[in-house]
Amino acid sequence: MAQQKVLIYGGRGGLGNVLVNYFKSNGCFIISVDLAANDAADVNIVVNPNDDWMKQEVAVTEGVAGHLGGDKLDAILNMAGGWAGGGSDSTDFIKNCDLMWKQSVWSSAISASLASKHLKTGGCLILPGAKAGLDGTPGMIGYGMAKAAVHQLVKSLAEPNSGVPQGSFCAAVLPVTLDTPMNRKFMPDADFSTWTSLDFIAELLFKWANSPDERPKNGSLVQLVTKNGETSLVCA
Repeated sequence: MAQQKVLIYGGRGGLGNVLVNYFKSNGCFIISVDLAANDAADVNIVVNPNDDWMKQEVAVTEGVAGHLGGDKLDAILNMAGGWAGGGSDSTDFIKNCDLMWKQSVWSSAISASLASKHLKTGGCLILPGAKAGLDGTPGMIGYGMAKAAVHQLVKSLAEPNSGVPQGSFCAAVLPVTLDTPMNRKFMPDADFSTWTSLDFIAELLFKWANSPDERPKNGSLVQLVTKNGETSLVCA
């Protein structure tokens, strides 16, 4: 069996790093795309944050094509993103909206473009949603707006003639709070039993990438609901 090839967008982030290590430990060839390199990946494509959307897309697409050499990707997992708060009266409102759009929407659209060119038939494309993006987010408008756009993109990609290969599976994972070192640092008094484990997400995405029968419906927005340390999947 040929070695699986997996692209992880945001492979240097808290969740992305766990995904790189998990998929690598299971024998996959890993391409990491991020603002910095991940030494555990087989290939790194480093994005220049000062480039506009189109320049980033060209750089990433050319980099991926050069390293694949005509092979196809088994999965594209985009876990890029971040968080910024503030309502419309915030002095940083537009700045934060711009940041959220760049982190979540730019990377997701580029991932979709990569899928149209390099994902194998029946491959797996996962994008970074958020449970908060299903409702109004007055205290973090830019974040909610960007995540809602990602949700819409997932639904569009799951429709016929969206441009992705036939039989592709596209979904978004919608966590509430991820159990990352950074979140623990900034929210030390939170209830960690309601935070979703990064290892749980890595195992889930590996299962979806390798077992089509385990996947939810194409186009699903999969909420990760964690209580008492146990996570359940709830399709929105």
